[in-house]
Amino acid sequence: MKTRIRKATLEDFEVIYDVLCHILDEGTTYSYTREEMTPERSLAYFMTAPGTHCYIAETKKGEMAGFYTVRPNRTGRGGHVANASFIVHPEHRRRGIGRKMGEHALKTAKKLGYKAMQFNFVVSINEVAINLWKSLGFSVVGTLPKGFRHASKGLVDVHVMHRFL
Repeated sequence: MKTRIRKATLEDFEVIYDVLCHILDEGTTYSYTREEMTPERSLAYFMTAPGTHCYIAETKKGEMAGFYTVRPNRTGRGGHVANASFIVHPEHRRRGIGRKMGEHALKTAKKLGYKAMQFNFVVSINEVAINLWKSLGFSVVGTLPKGFRHASKGLVDVHVMHRFL
């Protein structure tokens, strides 16, 4: 599948929010709930907070296949480490969109001056994500026992993953 990645605009937010709500309702990857992630909070978190950069993966037909955000993992003395969030549209899973966004995010973070990237919350039974991140050079550097309440599996571990850029 031919995919183009471009900087997101505020006009993209409606479709971003629709996909986000679907993912939150699945309850398998993000700790946030739909009630918690109001449109206003979601807009700030994924698009408008200081230092936040949001990108859209589009099919050649112009459909949103996914989106990701790069931001500082921490401020001040921790601001040299990037954090990123990724969501692949459910209709476009298993087509290489996550890999394409991951590769793009690593290049983007490096261009922005970050020295490393860290994922703070990777659900341990999300094998697709873990295998993708490991193939892109990330390592599990910590595990939070039973840190996530999975919609169907109950309490499962969460990994912290890291790689230098």
